[in-house]
Amino acid sequence: MNPAVNEWPKGVLHLAGSEQKFSLMRYAPSAETEYFVQHYWIVRWDLRGREPYHQTVIAHPNVNVVFEKNCTRIYGVGKSTTVRVVQDHGWVIGIKFKPGGFYPFLGDPVSRLTDSSVPLEEVFGMESRGRERFILSAPDDQSMVSRVEAFLVERLPEKDPNVSLVHEMVLSFRDDRSVVRVEDAVRLTGMNKRAMQRLFDRYVGVSPKSVIKRYRLHEAAMRIDQGEVADWLDLSTELGYYDHSHFIRDFKSIVGMSPEEYRKKVEKVAAPGQ
Repeated sequence: MNPAVNEWPKGVLHLAGSEQKFSLMRYAPSAETEYFVQHYWIVRWDLRGREPYHQTVIAHPNVNVVFEKNCTRIYGVGKSTTVRVVQDHGWVIGIKFKPGGFYPFLGDPVSRLTDSSVPLEEVFGMESRGRERFILSAPDDQSMVSRVEAFLVERLPEKDPNVSLVHEMVLSFRDDRSVVRVEDAVRLTGMNKRAMQRLFDRYVGVSPKSVIKRYRLHEAAMRIDQGEVADWLDLSTELGYYDHSHFIRDFKSIVGMSPEEYRKKVEKVAAPGQ
């Protein structure tokens, strides 16, 4: 059985306002697939008789394979926010690969998938409709995850040591708030800047700078969503920004609005009657 992953889903914006629109469950991979896979996720919704809901997400530096009715695809890393329209009723299941974890399946630089998606057939060389129906017809979450895992296990590539290297680097960027610039990442890892950029282009699909920025903004958005921010200067300093205006620019470049505008929108969405 795949245990559920219980943690705040960073990157899902305006989470308080989305709680009545859909459910999100995440499940850990098995020992067979955990070298490549971060977790599996399932979203279910029932908006019959209600308005469609637009959910905004700051993409993580991960490739996702998503099984969805008539729309099963492989999604590369987005450079900014993406919007998913949830309407009527349904469910999807996704495989969220570790940063770098999809490269051994693809065999090409993951950057060719950045800001785009491709059909399952393009990478796995198979007709996807039958497999899509089989997976989505599972009677419960655990059965659906088991069917997705079986699909993946049949196609597991050889383990590539760079997958572990990239994953560890990305985790260190996420957890060490002193890493705000690529130069900080170079200092932390000891890797040449150009070599790091080539590695990330090939295995992650976006630059080290982009990875660092989005993790800082995931944290900022989560803190705002949870109502924990009292002062923008304090927040930017806690996230490792020495220049407050740098934080504001980064936030706006990814989210599309300033932190203050985002907070006002969160408060509006969460207000009774909204």
